[in-house]
Amino acid sequence: MTTTIRRVEGAADLKAFVDHQWTANAGDPHWVPPLKSEVHGLLDPRANPWFDHAEAALFLAERDGRIVGRVSAQVDRLVLAMPADQGGGAGTGHWGMFEAADAEAAAALLGAAEDWLRARGMTRAMGPFSLSIWDEPGLLVKGHDHAPTVMMGHHKAAYQEWVEAAGYGGAKDLYTYELDITQTMPPLVQRIIAMGEKNPRIRVRKVDKSRFDAEAAIILGLLNDAWGRNWGFVPLTDAEIAYAGKKLKPIVFEDLIRIAELDGEPVAFMITLPDLNEFTRDLDGRLFPFGWAKLLWRLRNPRVRTMRVPLMGVASRLQSTRLASQLAFMLIEYIRRASIERYGATRGEIGWILDDNLGMRAIAETIESHVNRVYRLYEKPL
Repeated sequence: MTTTIRRVEGAADLKAFVDHQWTANAGDPHWVPPLKSEVHGLLDPRANPWFDHAEAALFLAERDGRIVGRVSAQVDRLVLAMPADQGGGAGTGHWGMFEAADAEAAAALLGAAEDWLRARGMTRAMGPFSLSIWDEPGLLVKGHDHAPTVMMGHHKAAYQEWVEAAGYGGAKDLYTYELDITQTMPPLVQRIIAMGEKNPRIRVRKVDKSRFDAEAAIILGLLNDAWGRNWGFVPLTDAEIAYAGKKLKPIVFEDLIRIAELDGEPVAFMITLPDLNEFTRDLDGRLFPFGWAKLLWRLRNPRVRTMRVPLMGVASRLQSTRLASQLAFMLIEYIRRASIERYGATRGEIGWILDDNLGMRAIAETIESHVNRVYRLYEKPL
C-alpha cells in the first residue's frame, strides 16, 4: 500500500498524533512514556508561548487505514534572526516530533515537512527539534540501551539511517555524561574545591524558593550571558520564562539549585532535577484518575537513582579562567552531596553539552564522567 501524508486538523487528529508515540515505541523497554497532558500543552498555541514567535504544522503518515508515522515542521522567527554561524539565520526551518514505522514512511514524512518549509521560503531544514532547542533537541544516535532522563528524548536506532538516507548530514552533536556520584571527586578536584572554600570572595548558596521569581531572574540573566554565544541558543521570552517557571516550580528543590557569588555578585549557577522519569514511567502518560495523586506523593519526599543537570553556566567574563572551573567544581560537589544525603541518588547525568563546548566537556571529563548518550541535529539544503 502507498503511504499517504495528511496534515493534522482538529482534536481527533491531534490526539492521534500524540498517541502514535505509544504505538511507535511499543516493545522498547527503554522508552519512557511522556505525560500526555504535557505533550498536548506543548502543541497548543493557546498554552505554549513559543507560538507567539513561531508557527508549526503537524503531519501524519497513513497506510492501509492505519497511522505509520508523524512529524512536525516549524518556523521560528527568533531562529531566523539568529546569526548563521550559531545555527540559525534567514531561511532556517526546523522539523521534529519524528516517528516512523519504516524507511518509506520516514521519507514521506520528511518530504512533507520539507515541502511545508519551502512554501514558507525556507532554504535549509534542520532537526529534530520538538519543538525548540529548549524542548527535546536532537536524534538519539548513541545510548539506545538505557532509558533517558527527564526532558531528554529516546528514538529507534533505525531512525539515524532513515534520516541520513533522506539527504541529511550532521550539523551538531549533543552529549550527555554520566557518573557514579557515590564516588568522591578526584584528588585534584578536591583540592580546587578546598581552595575555593577558603576564598572569602566566593559564596555558594542554595536558591530561596520563597523568592522564586527573583531567583529565576538571576539564573536566567546568567543563562543569557553564559550561553548567549553558544550554537543554537535562542533567548527565552518573558512569556516563555513565566510558562517554564510555572511548570518547573513544583520540582524545584532548594538544595539542588545553587548560585555562586563572587564579591556578592551572582556569577555562576547549576540547576539539578531529580529524574522525574523514574516517577512517571508507570503512569503510562496519564495523570488521571490516579496518576496525579501518585506523582504528588512521590514528589513529597523524592528518592531517585539519578539526578540530571540540564543547565549550568558561568558568567562570560569569567569563562576560560581558572575561577570558572573552580566555581563549576564547587557547584557540582555541593549538589552531589545533597543528592546522596537527601535523595538517595547514586548516579548523575550532565547535559546536554555541545560537541564544541570544550570547556564544559573538560569539566565533565575531569570529574571522571563519560559520554553515555549522543543526540545529533541534522541539516539539509532545500
